[in-house]
Amino acid sequence: MPEAQTETIRRSIPSYAREGFWIAPDNWRIRRVDWPAVNCIGGVETETRGSMLFLPGRGDHYEKYLEMLDHFARLGWHVTAIDWRGQGGSGRLLPDSHIGHIDDFSTWIADLKDFWGKWKLHSPGPHVVVAHSMGGHLAMRALCEKAIDPAAVALSAPMLGIQTMGLPYAVHHAVAKLMRALGDPNRVAWKEGEKPGSPLNVRSKILTHDSQRYADELYWWEKRPDVRLGPPSWHWVERAIASTRQLTAPDVLEGVTLPVLLMATTADRLVDTKRVIQDAKRLPNSELVLFGNEAAHELLRETDAVRDKCLSAISTFFDRHAPKL
Repeated sequence: MPEAQTETIRRSIPSYAREGFWIAPDNWRIRRVDWPAVNCIGGVETETRGSMLFLPGRGDHYEKYLEMLDHFARLGWHVTAIDWRGQGGSGRLLPDSHIGHIDDFSTWIADLKDFWGKWKLHSPGPHVVVAHSMGGHLAMRALCEKAIDPAAVALSAPMLGIQTMGLPYAVHHAVAKLMRALGDPNRVAWKEGEKPGSPLNVRSKILTHDSQRYADELYWWEKRPDVRLGPPSWHWVERAIASTRQLTAPDVLEGVTLPVLLMATTADRLVDTKRVIQDAKRLPNSELVLFGNEAAHELLRETDAVRDKCLSAISTFFDRHAPKL
């Protein structure tokens, strides 16, 4: 597809995609976009391959992934993406709307469980999940807790563990608990960027090597300022570590028997790729695609060489494990 056309897709919502909200049981509005299956030749509707739910990462909003949503829609998938409660267009949870926050990760699992049940009833099968980073962690927890039942799942740089800069997980968690207790737990954990000590001018290097795809996010921040979110609260940090540690318990991941594709990079500076590699071995039915220095954290928004390999791996994986009904 020509670069001008892909940029248009990345920076506009097509007329045939529907933006809206799903109302959670507690009346919280969860923003969603639904992208019908579209044939890439002539733009006419084609037979549906199945339905795909995309779950973004921390601080993300679905506008960042329009190019990917369009890609799978053109392969015949009905694609839906949501913004997590407290970020993107799904409202904020603190008076300071710049701070990422959640009371507990179980709240997001409950949202996903309720959304999944209703979405699955009104969309054609097979039903699959693609998730990135924190979305990958939440998808994995939901699988362990049997909150969702997809035919297969593909995870991009899943947050199965957070980078601890060499600290043991227990020590890392203890530091987060201490920082939460020393002041307002809802205060911002650091000033800018995606991790402590990473100002915005190095943020792009942490996320992707593709400067144009990185610029797409900045474009949407200007066009839709409400979707922008800054660093998390100390409470979020502590709850995130606690949630990832839940997955280390014996027999938790071992009980997830459905097919799981994990894609990760050893150059990731946000999630612990060693945990991804270890957990891939614990999952009974998993495949691992591993990148090196050519890929940063946002694999699905990387340069074409990396991104295309990820998209191909996802399609091949679903063709094997979630064939068209």
